[in-house]
Amino acid sequence: MNSDTAAPTTLDAVRSVVSATLGIDEARATAMHAGTELLGSLPELDSMAVVELIYALEERFGVEVDGDEVTADVFETLGSLAAFVETQVA
Repeated sequence: MNSDTAAPTTLDAVRSVVSATLGIDEARATAMHAGTELLGSLPELDSMAVVELIYALEERFGVEVDGDEVTADVFETLGSLAAFVETQVA
């Protein structure tokens, strides 16, 4: 997935959901960009946090995510996650 495909507004909203769900402080959240690696790089993002994050994204964007669509590729970077959210909203 191309991490640059997400519109900035979606990227900002996803960043906000990620930081709120994972309890990431504002300074770290502000530094997060489309290329910020998530899975394997954020200690807060474990398997339970992935489930919580999917739920939070569903609530925020009013979508239902099929569990089969949740892959490591989706959680590779903040940009890939935002791009995935955009496909769900469209």
